Amino acid sequence: MGSTYVSLHYHLVFSTKNRLRLLDSRWRSDLFEYLGGTVRRLDGSARSVGGTEDHVHLLVTLKSTHEIADFMRELKKASSVWANGKHCRDFAWQDGYAAFTVSASLIDRVRRYIESQEKHHGKMTFTRELRQLLDKHGIEYDPKYLE
Repeated sequence: MGSTYVSLHYHLVFSTKNRLRLLDSRWRSDLFEYLGGTVRRLDGSARSVGGTEDHVHLLVTLKSTHEIADFMRELKKASSVWANGKHCRDFAWQDGYAAFTVSASLIDRVRRYIESQEKHHGKMTFTRELRQLLDKHGIEYDPKYLE
């Protein structure tokens, strides 16, 4: 054991390209499992994975050596290749993503939030949800990228 201690938890959110409703309920849970496995292969820990037809949420724990942009590129690339090969020809994720840091004391709350995505989106669109998350975290954004 060394003398470096970190607690790096992230709530990650990204959607399908053009917000298309491609994540069919018949294979969505397989995608969630694949995303979790990819996080592990990238040397992280997937604490929760969920979402709906057009986007996903992940709660992950990463190491201090992870670069979030590199991690996200690899996660999205691997899962896009998997989805194309197994379920949905021409599948693609949006270019960007949202990444929010999560305090260790809020992990259970964020996990419950991710697990309740189906119910949550019965009342709210993904765009509205993303706007609320960005506002809550004080992140400036150009609305044209949220449409």
